[in-house]
Amino acid sequence: MLHRSICWFRRDLRFHDHAALYHALTQSRAVYCVFVFDTDILEVLVEKQDRRVEFIWLSLQDLQQRLQQHGSTLHVMHGKARKLIPELALGLNVEAVFCNHDYEPTAIDRDAVVEQELLRHGIAFHHYKDQVIFERSEILTGTGGPFRVFTPYKNTWLKRLSDAHLRAYPTEDYISALAPGVPEPMPDLESMGFEKTNLVTLDLPTGETGAAKLFAEFMGRMPGYHESRNFPALKGVSCLSTHLRFGTISIRQLASHAWYGGGTGAAIWLGELIWREFYQMLLFHHPQLGSGQSYKLQFNTLPFPNDVWKFDAWRNAATGFPLIDAAMRQLNQTGYMHNRLRMLAASFLVKDLHVDWRWGERYFSQQLLDFDLAANNGGWQWSASTGCDGQPWFRIFNPITQSARFDSKGEFIRSYLPELANCPEKWIHAPWLMPVHEQQKCGIVIGKDYPHPVIDHATARIKTLAMYQAAQRQA
Repeated sequence: MLHRSICWFRRDLRFHDHAALYHALTQSRAVYCVFVFDTDILEVLVEKQDRRVEFIWLSLQDLQQRLQQHGSTLHVMHGKARKLIPELALGLNVEAVFCNHDYEPTAIDRDAVVEQELLRHGIAFHHYKDQVIFERSEILTGTGGPFRVFTPYKNTWLKRLSDAHLRAYPTEDYISALAPGVPEPMPDLESMGFEKTNLVTLDLPTGETGAAKLFAEFMGRMPGYHESRNFPALKGVSCLSTHLRFGTISIRQLASHAWYGGGTGAAIWLGELIWREFYQMLLFHHPQLGSGQSYKLQFNTLPFPNDVWKFDAWRNAATGFPLIDAAMRQLNQTGYMHNRLRMLAASFLVKDLHVDWRWGERYFSQQLLDFDLAANNGGWQWSASTGCDGQPWFRIFNPITQSARFDSKGEFIRSYLPELANCPEKWIHAPWLMPVHEQQKCGIVIGKDYPHPVIDHATARIKTLAMYQAAQRQA
């Protein structure tokens, strides 16, 4: 039994069902809980009004309150984690540091540095699987390699799943091992160089408490998930992606409800959780994906024109295609975009505007509250047809027909594009086709109140097919 240890929280900001915390509590007499606002991560962020930093900050307050209820505290520091964790471990005279795996390449490098420094001082470094059900090389093909296609991966994943994989870690049973401590002031956003955002005005409660509230509400909607998930005007999705990203809720808790709940809705939602692990597995086996390389090398150097004005029109929600612009408004205003719209917006940037998918991937990485390197990269490469098991390159979403299919009455469009509020349903998906007298009648003059479309989809489609076909021939 260890005398003292540290549990280092990272993307697992909860007390319940926490692998590293459980192992620390069961192996130690006194466990100190620690979080570091890592400047190696923060300094890369472009905007100083970053909702993710504020989400973490508020979620840490929730975690702090839980620990205080048990007479302990959360040590929150600001600086380079690779330096601060070893220093704190020495200062507290601990014998081990416990944490959960982080699979991103930069995190793996950071943890290797921390482990080496700890071992140099005789301090153990224990790390555990926590944010996924199956990690790294646990799900492999029959020949021992990583899967290249999702469906066989999913089928193997489901065959391997057992009750043990979904069992919660009973951290509450060992709270007596928490090191006693008085509340410590957390660094505020301003002292770390950040500003408050509009996060508190959004319908997104934070912390473990907020996650539990959202999940309880989604459980009632899960049976109909398969029917409602593709329609952005409906509340059909779980709204848990940010909480899953920062670990304010356990993946085991989510997967177990989906697995044991049964029904089509639960099965489809579980499939989405498996997609997340598929992309995590891919990034682990192919870390070059995180540095901008296409999975399909024949498409690595597609000759995108990369017209800056088109990219600006896309990111500023001024393309003239209502559903695309509404999606980008949602992203810019809330830090969230409906998953169906992520596919459409990505496809439109790459295959209609002919802008490199890496530009879009980078913009999403700056804006998304639920940004996850593996999922974001996987989603963009899927849409751009450059990724593993991606959309076929010759399949190109039509932004008008997709709009009519998934927002038939234009409810989502109008909610984010109030300038089109009075647009008749007949024209809402392609308002530039509206006759002049209709424009005057509803008070929407195209080119003045709402922009003309920046491209012609049919023409752009022909150019895209030719570009991909040429790359395919040269491979």
